[in-house]
Amino acid sequence: MFNLERALAEISGLAHVCLQPSAGSHGELAGVLLTRAYHEAHGETRHKVLTPDTAHGTNPATVTMAGFEVVKIATNPDGGVDLDDLRAKADRDVACLMLTNPNTLGLFDPNIQEIAKIVHEVGATLYYDGANLNAIMGLSRPGDMGFDIVHFNLHKSFTQPHGGGGPGSGPIAVSERIEPFLPVPRIVRGEDGSFDLIEGSSREDHIEDSSNGTSSGEASVSRSIGRLRGFQGNYGCFVRSYAYICSLGGPGLKDASETAVLNANYLLARLRQLGVCEHLPLAYGELCLHEFVLSGGPMKRALKIKTLDLAKRLLDYGYHPPTVYFPLLVEEALMVEPTETETKEMLDSFAEAIAEILREAAEDPEIALQAPYTTPVRRLDEVGAAKRPAIRQAL
Repeated sequence: MFNLERALAEISGLAHVCLQPSAGSHGELAGVLLTRAYHEAHGETRHKVLTPDTAHGTNPATVTMAGFEVVKIATNPDGGVDLDDLRAKADRDVACLMLTNPNTLGLFDPNIQEIAKIVHEVGATLYYDGANLNAIMGLSRPGDMGFDIVHFNLHKSFTQPHGGGGPGSGPIAVSERIEPFLPVPRIVRGEDGSFDLIEGSSREDHIEDSSNGTSSGEASVSRSIGRLRGFQGNYGCFVRSYAYICSLGGPGLKDASETAVLNANYLLARLRQLGVCEHLPLAYGELCLHEFVLSGGPMKRALKIKTLDLAKRLLDYGYHPPTVYFPLLVEEALMVEPTETETKEMLDSFAEAIAEILREAAEDPEIALQAPYTTPVRRLDEVGAAKRPAIRQAL
């Protein structure tokens, strides 16, 4: 655990790490609670948290759960943060800006240093949603961009694509000014090389903290937000992630990121080559990092099928469909993230499947409208299930 914390500190560019959070959303909550503790320690009660309109849905949910008000920041025509809107809304009531870079459109924001400057000038913290870390690990570090808090999805970036359904693990890394508020117990190494978990109330001076490899005293944890869970997170994920990081090393992590970016851009180019983007154009930009978002609006109007219909029909071709209808600012959105694990043959096959579905829809849209056909159950009433959930089994 000590060595894993040190590795994550190096990857993020932030010296202090806590492994406790159980998942990315739990890491988000930890980050917002740390932000509140930081401001309270400075005699301030701030009540707003900024999130871009491309943010992962867990961001505003986390903000609300922590008792803050969500304030949306607009996206500019290039797919990044609208700086004018950010400047207009960044005031002394703002506690934090939650951001991921690259964002959910798969675009790296070239204005990230200016964004950090705007946020820090009003005394707020900058939070990095690490869900998209597999696009940049080994290439750039959130701490170097100006972020104060980062969460990692260990179960995704360092073990299996998309997290594989869990269980999750969402450690956080923080900057120097946030470190005093990290959860306890902290992992420490004594002068004799032994390790322990130390509560703030019993911490001794001159014990080496795994966060930074240097000695620190009791005062550094006296303002901790406390425990987030009974132990230190999902230990099985720690073992797998540590093994993954050790086996790849720094160059291997960089290669994984570059492969994720290559796969996404190759797939986008292949879709264009097959004529798919006539009906499913790229929503923003020309190239992407680890993922891209297509708009199904033209497909809906020309071929009379929606993004949901395309996704259901993909099941008949043996593919788990990409994320649909997110981010919300893209009409009939289809978010495609092949990750670093897919082969060229698989990417070619996936692109050809989408092209075939569009050709099929041009002749008979009803086929997609009634899909899927080969799954254990046919199309479900998802709207009805959402509005009238059966949350217990009838006796």
